[in-house]
Amino acid sequence: MRVVYFTHSLASCWNHGNAHFLRGVLRELIHAGHDVRVWEPAGSWSLENLLGDHGEAGLEPYRRAYPELASETYGPDCDVAAAVDGADLVVAHEWNEPWLVAALGRERRKGGRFRLLFHDTHHRAVSDPDAITAFDLDGYDGVLAFGETLAEVYRGWGWGGRVHVWHEAADIRLFHPPAVEGEREGLVWIGNWGDGERTEELERFLFGPAQRAGLALDIHGVRYPDEALAMLRRYGARYRGWLPNAAAPGAFARHLATVHVPRRFYVDMLPGIPTIRVFEALACGIPLVSAPWDDSEGLFTPGEDFLVARDGDAMERRLRDLSADPDLRRGLAERGLAAILARHTCAHRMRELLGFAAELGAPGAPGAAHPHQDASASLETMS
Repeated sequence: MRVVYFTHSLASCWNHGNAHFLRGVLRELIHAGHDVRVWEPAGSWSLENLLGDHGEAGLEPYRRAYPELASETYGPDCDVAAAVDGADLVVAHEWNEPWLVAALGRERRKGGRFRLLFHDTHHRAVSDPDAITAFDLDGYDGVLAFGETLAEVYRGWGWGGRVHVWHEAADIRLFHPPAVEGEREGLVWIGNWGDGERTEELERFLFGPAQRAGLALDIHGVRYPDEALAMLRRYGARYRGWLPNAAAPGAFARHLATVHVPRRFYVDMLPGIPTIRVFEALACGIPLVSAPWDDSEGLFTPGEDFLVARDGDAMERRLRDLSADPDLRRGLAERGLAAILARHTCAHRMRELLGFAAELGAPGAPGAAHPHQDASASLETMS
Protein backbone atom coordinates (compact mmCIF):
# COMPACT_ATOMS: atom_id res chain seq x y z
CA MET A 1 0.00 0.00 0.00
CA ARG A 2 1.21 3.52 -0.72
CA VAL A 3 0.81 5.91 2.22
CA VAL A 4 1.34 9.65 1.78
CA TYR A 5 1.62 11.70 4.97
CA PHE A 6 1.66 15.51 5.18
CA THR A 7 3.37 16.56 8.41
CA HIS A 8 4.66 19.79 9.90
CA SER A 9 8.14 18.29 9.92
CA LEU A 10 9.59 14.82 9.85
CA ALA A 11 13.16 16.10 10.07
CA SER A 12 12.74 18.31 13.14
CA CYS A 13 11.52 17.38 16.62
CA TRP A 14 12.22 20.89 18.00
CA ASN A 15 9.04 21.57 20.00
CA HIS A 16 7.30 19.07 17.72
CA GLY A 17 6.35 15.97 19.66
CA ASN A 18 4.29 14.47 16.84
CA ALA A 19 7.54 13.90 14.94
CA HIS A 20 8.51 11.27 17.53
CA PHE A 21 5.43 9.14 16.92
CA LEU A 22 5.29 9.77 13.20
CA ARG A 23 8.87 8.62 12.65
CA GLY A 24 8.18 5.38 14.47
CA VAL A 25 4.94 4.57 12.65
CA LEU A 26 6.30 5.40 9.21
CA ARG A 27 9.39 3.29 9.86
CA GLU A 28 7.14 0.36 10.84
CA LEU A 29 5.18 0.78 7.61
CA ILE A 30 8.39 0.72 5.60
CA HIS A 31 9.67 -2.39 7.37
CA ALA A 32 6.31 -4.05 6.72
CA GLY A 33 6.83 -3.51 2.99
CA HIS A 34 4.60 -0.50 2.38
CA ASP A 35 5.50 2.45 0.16
CA VAL A 36 5.74 5.63 2.25
CA ARG A 37 6.02 9.19 1.00
CA VAL A 38 6.24 12.19 3.34
CA TRP A 39 5.70 15.88 2.61
CA GLU A 40 6.46 18.78 4.91
CA PRO A 41 6.21 22.54 4.26
CA ALA A 42 9.33 24.37 3.18
CA GLY A 43 10.64 26.51 6.03
CA SER A 44 8.53 24.85 8.73
CA TRP A 45 8.56 26.64 12.07
CA SER A 46 10.08 23.68 13.94
CA LEU A 47 12.83 23.10 11.39
CA GLU A 48 13.72 26.78 11.15
CA ASN A 49 14.10 27.00 14.92
CA LEU A 50 16.23 23.86 15.03
CA LEU A 51 18.53 25.13 12.29
CA GLY A 52 18.69 28.55 13.91
CA ASP A 53 19.84 27.06 17.22
CA HIS A 54 22.05 24.20 16.03
CA GLY A 55 22.58 24.44 12.27
CA GLU A 56 22.72 21.34 10.09
CA ALA A 57 24.37 19.45 12.96
CA GLY A 58 21.01 19.49 14.71
CA LEU A 59 19.64 17.13 12.06
CA GLU A 60 22.35 14.49 12.42
CA PRO A 61 20.79 12.57 15.34
CA TYR A 62 17.59 12.11 13.32
CA ARG A 63 19.45 11.05 10.20
CA ARG A 64 21.54 8.51 12.09
CA ALA A 65 18.60 7.04 13.99
CA TYR A 66 16.20 6.89 11.03
CA PRO A 67 18.16 6.11 7.85
CA GLU A 68 14.98 4.67 6.29
CA LEU A 69 13.10 7.97 6.44
CA ALA A 70 13.09 10.96 4.13
CA SER A 71 10.71 13.77 3.29
CA GLU A 72 10.05 16.19 0.47
CA THR A 73 9.09 19.82 0.90
CA TYR A 74 6.15 21.66 -0.59
CA GLY A 75 5.32 25.33 -1.01
CA PRO A 76 2.28 27.40 -1.98
CA ASP A 77 2.73 26.34 -5.62
CA CYS A 78 2.54 22.64 -4.71
CA ASP A 79 0.98 20.36 -7.32
CA VAL A 80 -1.24 18.52 -4.86
CA ALA A 81 -2.49 16.05 -7.46
CA ALA A 82 1.07 15.01 -8.25
CA ALA A 83 1.95 14.81 -4.54
CA VAL A 84 -0.74 12.20 -3.93
CA ASP A 85 -0.42 10.40 -7.25
CA GLY A 86 -0.74 6.64 -6.77
CA ALA A 87 -1.62 6.94 -3.08
CA ASP A 88 -3.94 4.50 -1.35
CA LEU A 89 -4.08 6.39 1.94
CA VAL A 90 -3.34 10.09 2.53
CA VAL A 91 -3.07 11.59 6.01
CA ALA A 92 -2.82 15.31 6.79
CA HIS A 93 -1.69 16.42 10.23
CA GLU A 94 -3.46 19.39 11.81
CA TRP A 95 -0.24 21.41 11.94
CA ASN A 96 -0.43 22.03 8.18
CA GLU A 97 -1.71 25.18 6.50
CA PRO A 98 -5.48 25.36 5.89
CA TRP A 99 -4.97 25.82 2.14
CA LEU A 100 -3.10 22.51 1.90
CA VAL A 101 -5.73 20.66 3.95
CA ALA A 102 -8.48 22.09 1.75
CA ALA A 103 -6.60 21.25 -1.47
CA LEU A 104 -6.31 17.61 -0.43
CA GLY A 105 -10.05 17.48 0.18
CA ARG A 106 -10.70 18.87 -3.28
CA GLU A 107 -8.53 16.17 -4.84
CA ARG A 108 -10.51 13.52 -3.00
CA ARG A 109 -13.86 15.02 -4.08
CA LYS A 110 -12.70 15.19 -7.69
CA GLY A 111 -12.46 11.40 -7.74
CA GLY A 112 -9.21 10.62 -5.96
CA ARG A 113 -8.96 6.84 -5.44
CA PHE A 114 -7.15 7.28 -2.13
CA ARG A 115 -8.76 7.55 1.28
CA LEU A 116 -8.11 10.78 3.16
CA LEU A 117 -7.75 11.27 6.93
CA PHE A 118 -7.16 14.31 9.12
CA HIS A 119 -4.81 13.64 12.06
CA ASP A 120 -5.21 15.70 15.25
CA THR A 121 -2.64 15.34 18.06
CA HIS A 122 -3.14 18.61 19.92
CA HIS A 123 -5.43 20.31 22.40
CA ARG A 124 -6.40 23.16 20.05
CA ALA A 125 -9.82 21.60 19.43
CA VAL A 126 -10.70 22.66 22.99
CA SER A 127 -8.18 25.43 23.70
CA ASP A 128 -8.59 27.24 20.36
CA PRO A 129 -11.48 25.56 18.49
CA ASP A 130 -11.67 28.29 15.84
CA ALA A 131 -8.18 27.26 14.68
CA ILE A 132 -9.45 23.75 13.97
CA THR A 133 -12.91 24.56 12.61
CA ALA A 134 -11.15 26.89 10.14
CA PHE A 135 -9.94 23.77 8.31
CA ASP A 136 -12.07 22.77 5.33
CA LEU A 137 -12.43 19.01 5.81
CA ASP A 138 -15.05 18.54 3.10
CA GLY A 139 -14.01 15.43 1.20
CA TYR A 140 -12.20 13.79 4.11
CA ASP A 141 -13.10 10.21 4.85
CA GLY A 142 -12.39 10.49 8.56
CA VAL A 143 -10.41 11.87 11.48
CA LEU A 144 -7.61 10.31 13.54
CA ALA A 145 -7.84 11.67 17.11
CA PHE A 146 -5.15 10.85 19.65
CA GLY A 147 -7.59 10.18 22.47
CA GLU A 148 -11.22 9.38 23.16
CA THR A 149 -12.04 12.77 24.68
CA LEU A 150 -10.71 14.50 21.56
CA ALA A 151 -12.67 12.07 19.39
CA GLU A 152 -15.80 13.11 21.30
CA VAL A 153 -15.19 16.72 20.28
CA TYR A 154 -15.16 15.71 16.62
CA ARG A 155 -18.27 13.59 17.06
CA GLY A 156 -19.95 16.68 18.46
CA TRP A 157 -18.95 18.47 15.27
CA GLY A 158 -20.83 15.88 13.23
CA TRP A 159 -18.16 13.32 12.38
CA GLY A 160 -19.92 10.46 14.16
CA GLY A 161 -18.45 7.07 13.39
CA ARG A 162 -15.87 8.55 11.03
CA VAL A 163 -13.58 9.40 13.97
CA HIS A 164 -10.93 6.84 14.88
CA VAL A 165 -9.06 6.97 18.20
CA TRP A 166 -5.37 6.61 17.43
CA HIS A 167 -3.16 7.05 20.47
CA GLU A 168 0.51 7.85 20.28
CA ALA A 169 2.97 5.09 21.20
CA ALA A 170 6.64 4.25 21.65
CA ASP A 171 9.05 3.51 18.83
CA ILE A 172 10.71 0.52 20.46
CA ARG A 173 13.31 0.24 17.69
CA LEU A 174 14.78 3.35 19.35
CA PHE A 175 13.20 3.48 22.81
CA HIS A 176 14.21 0.46 24.86
CA PRO A 177 16.21 -0.26 28.05
CA PRO A 178 19.99 -0.02 27.72
CA ALA A 179 21.72 -3.20 26.61
CA VAL A 180 24.13 -2.83 29.52
CA GLU A 181 23.12 -1.07 32.72
CA GLY A 182 25.42 1.72 33.87
CA GLU A 183 25.44 4.14 36.76
CA ARG A 184 22.18 5.99 37.36
CA GLU A 185 21.64 9.03 39.52
CA GLY A 186 19.10 11.77 40.04
CA LEU A 187 16.05 12.67 38.01
CA VAL A 188 15.57 13.70 34.39
CA TRP A 189 12.70 15.64 32.90
CA ILE A 190 12.37 16.14 29.15
CA GLY A 191 9.82 18.72 28.12
CA ASN A 192 9.35 22.14 26.60
CA TRP A 193 8.36 25.17 28.65
CA GLY A 194 5.92 26.37 26.02
CA ASP A 195 3.44 29.07 26.91
CA GLY A 196 3.23 28.67 30.67
CA GLU A 197 0.51 26.02 30.47
CA ARG A 198 1.92 24.13 33.48
CA THR A 199 4.32 26.49 35.26
CA GLU A 200 2.58 26.12 38.62
CA GLU A 201 2.35 22.34 38.19
CA LEU A 202 6.05 22.01 37.36
CA GLU A 203 7.00 23.92 40.48
CA ARG A 204 4.61 21.90 42.65
CA PHE A 205 5.19 18.40 41.22
CA LEU A 206 8.78 18.52 39.95
CA PHE A 207 11.10 21.31 41.05
CA GLY A 208 10.02 21.52 44.68
CA PRO A 209 9.76 17.78 45.40
CA ALA A 210 13.10 17.02 43.69
CA GLN A 211 14.85 19.67 45.77
CA ARG A 212 13.26 18.55 49.04
CA ALA A 213 14.07 14.90 48.29
CA GLY A 214 17.71 15.84 47.71
CA LEU A 215 17.77 14.51 44.15
CA ALA A 216 19.70 16.17 41.35
CA LEU A 217 17.41 17.20 38.49
CA ASP A 218 18.40 17.56 34.83
CA ILE A 219 15.99 19.47 32.57
CA HIS A 220 15.95 19.19 28.77
CA GLY A 221 13.78 21.20 26.41
CA VAL A 222 13.27 24.43 24.49
CA ARG A 223 11.35 27.70 24.77
CA TYR A 224 12.51 28.40 28.33
CA PRO A 225 12.26 32.18 28.92
CA ASP A 226 14.47 34.02 31.38
CA GLU A 227 11.91 33.72 34.19
CA ALA A 228 11.79 29.93 33.68
CA LEU A 229 15.56 29.66 33.81
CA ALA A 230 15.58 31.77 36.97
CA MET A 231 13.08 29.37 38.54
CA LEU A 232 15.26 26.39 37.66
CA ARG A 233 18.25 28.08 39.30
CA ARG A 234 16.25 28.77 42.46
CA TYR A 235 15.50 25.07 42.78
CA GLY A 236 19.00 23.93 41.87
CA ALA A 237 17.87 22.21 38.66
CA ARG A 238 20.37 21.92 35.81
CA TYR A 239 19.08 23.17 32.45
CA ARG A 240 20.63 21.14 29.63
CA GLY A 241 18.91 22.74 26.63
CA TRP A 242 17.42 20.99 23.61
CA LEU A 243 17.73 17.22 23.48
CA PRO A 244 17.28 15.48 20.11
CA ASN A 245 14.57 12.89 20.56
CA ALA A 246 16.95 10.22 19.28
CA ALA A 247 19.17 10.97 22.30
CA ALA A 248 16.38 10.64 24.88
CA PRO A 249 16.92 6.91 25.57
CA GLY A 250 20.50 7.64 26.57
CA ALA A 251 19.34 10.38 28.94
CA PHE A 252 16.79 8.07 30.53
CA ALA A 253 19.46 5.38 30.98
CA ARG A 254 21.61 7.73 33.09
CA HIS A 255 18.92 8.58 35.65
CA LEU A 256 17.03 6.83 38.45
CA ALA A 257 13.58 8.08 37.51
CA THR A 258 11.55 10.62 35.56
CA VAL A 259 8.36 12.57 36.22
CA HIS A 260 5.28 13.21 34.10
CA VAL A 261 3.61 16.60 34.52
CA PRO A 262 0.72 16.87 32.04
CA ARG A 263 -0.29 20.19 30.57
CA ARG A 264 -3.40 21.69 32.10
CA PHE A 265 -5.56 21.05 29.03
CA TYR A 266 -4.87 17.31 29.27
CA VAL A 267 -6.00 17.27 32.88
CA ASP A 268 -9.03 19.56 32.76
CA MET A 269 -10.41 19.39 29.21
CA LEU A 270 -8.93 16.34 27.46
CA PRO A 271 -8.46 13.77 30.23
CA GLY A 272 -7.23 10.31 29.34
CA ILE A 273 -4.57 11.43 26.86
CA PRO A 274 -0.96 10.87 27.97
CA THR A 275 1.78 12.64 26.08
CA ILE A 276 4.36 10.80 24.00
CA ARG A 277 6.94 11.03 26.81
CA VAL A 278 4.96 8.60 29.00
CA PHE A 279 5.14 5.91 26.31
CA GLU A 280 8.79 6.62 25.57
CA ALA A 281 9.93 6.65 29.20
CA LEU A 282 8.19 3.39 30.07
CA ALA A 283 9.61 1.78 26.92
CA CYS A 284 13.11 2.68 28.17
CA GLY A 285 12.54 0.94 31.48
CA ILE A 286 12.89 4.03 33.66
CA PRO A 287 10.60 4.35 36.69
CA LEU A 288 8.06 7.13 36.24
CA VAL A 289 6.05 9.14 38.77
CA SER A 290 3.11 11.11 37.42
CA ALA A 291 1.21 14.12 38.61
CA PRO A 292 -2.54 13.40 38.56
CA TRP A 293 -4.21 12.58 35.25
CA ASP A 294 -7.26 10.47 34.58
CA ASP A 295 -6.38 7.34 32.59
CA SER A 296 -10.03 7.10 31.54
CA GLU A 297 -9.29 4.74 28.64
CA GLY A 298 -7.40 2.20 30.72
CA LEU A 299 -4.18 2.49 28.74
CA PHE A 300 -2.10 1.64 31.79
CA THR A 301 -2.46 0.42 35.36
CA PRO A 302 -1.55 3.45 37.50
CA GLY A 303 0.23 2.42 40.68
CA GLU A 304 1.76 -0.60 38.93
CA ASP A 305 3.08 0.62 35.56
CA PHE A 306 4.00 3.95 37.15
CA LEU A 307 3.45 5.72 40.44
CA VAL A 308 0.97 8.57 40.92
CA ALA A 309 1.41 11.54 43.28
CA ARG A 310 -1.73 13.48 44.13
CA ASP A 311 0.12 16.53 45.46
CA GLY A 312 3.62 17.88 45.97
CA ASP A 313 4.14 16.19 49.32
CA ALA A 314 3.14 12.83 47.86
CA MET A 315 5.54 13.40 44.96
CA GLU A 316 8.36 14.03 47.40
CA ARG A 317 7.55 10.77 49.21
CA ARG A 318 7.41 8.81 45.95
CA LEU A 319 10.78 10.20 44.88
CA ARG A 320 12.37 9.39 48.21
CA ASP A 321 10.99 5.85 48.03
CA LEU A 322 12.38 5.35 44.52
CA SER A 323 15.77 6.73 45.50
CA ALA A 324 16.06 4.35 48.46
CA ASP A 325 14.52 1.17 47.03
CA PRO A 326 16.17 -0.55 44.03
CA ASP A 327 13.55 -3.33 44.10
CA LEU A 328 10.77 -0.76 43.73
CA ARG A 329 12.59 0.82 40.80
CA ARG A 330 13.15 -2.56 39.17
CA GLY A 331 9.53 -3.66 39.56
CA LEU A 332 8.14 -0.42 38.12
CA ALA A 333 10.54 -0.54 35.19
CA GLU A 334 9.58 -4.11 34.36
CA ARG A 335 5.82 -3.54 34.58
CA GLY A 336 5.93 -0.28 32.65
CA LEU A 337 7.96 -1.86 29.86
CA ALA A 338 5.63 -4.87 29.74
CA ALA A 339 2.62 -2.57 29.29
CA ILE A 340 4.30 -0.86 26.34
CA LEU A 341 5.34 -4.10 24.65
CA ALA A 342 1.87 -5.58 25.09
CA ARG A 343 -0.15 -2.79 23.47
CA HIS A 344 1.58 0.58 22.98
CA THR A 345 4.28 0.28 20.33
CA CYS A 346 4.41 1.99 16.95
CA ALA A 347 3.95 -1.45 15.39
CA HIS A 348 0.62 -1.72 17.21
CA ARG A 349 -0.40 1.70 15.87
CA MET A 350 0.72 0.79 12.36
CA ARG A 351 -1.60 -2.20 12.40
CA GLU A 352 -4.42 -0.01 13.71
CA LEU A 353 -3.87 2.45 10.87
CA LEU A 354 -3.96 -0.35 8.31
CA GLY A 355 -7.19 -1.53 9.91
CA PHE A 356 -8.74 1.92 9.57
CA ALA A 357 -7.65 2.02 5.93
CA ALA A 358 -9.21 -1.39 5.32
CA GLU A 359 -12.50 -0.29 6.90
CA LEU A 360 -12.57 2.65 4.51
CA GLY A 361 -11.90 0.40 1.54
CA ALA A 362 -8.57 2.02 0.75
CA PRO A 363 -7.07 0.49 -2.40
CA GLY A 364 -4.18 -1.76 -1.48
CA ALA A 365 -5.00 -1.90 2.23
CA PRO A 366 -4.57 -5.39 3.68
CA GLY A 367 -8.02 -6.90 4.06
CA ALA A 368 -9.84 -3.95 2.50
CA ALA A 369 -13.48 -4.83 2.11
CA HIS A 370 -14.01 -2.76 -1.02
CA PRO A 371 -10.65 -2.23 -2.69
CA HIS A 372 -12.19 -0.89 -5.90
CA GLN A 373 -14.79 1.44 -4.37
CA ASP A 374 -14.52 4.80 -6.07
CA ALA A 375 -14.41 8.18 -4.34
CA SER A 376 -17.94 9.26 -5.25
CA ALA A 377 -19.45 6.09 -3.76
CA SER A 378 -17.44 6.49 -0.57
CA LEU A 379 -18.44 10.11 -0.14
CA GLU A 380 -22.11 9.32 -0.74
CA THR A 381 -22.10 6.90 2.19
CA MET A 382 -20.95 9.73 4.50
CA SER A 383 -23.58 12.27 3.48
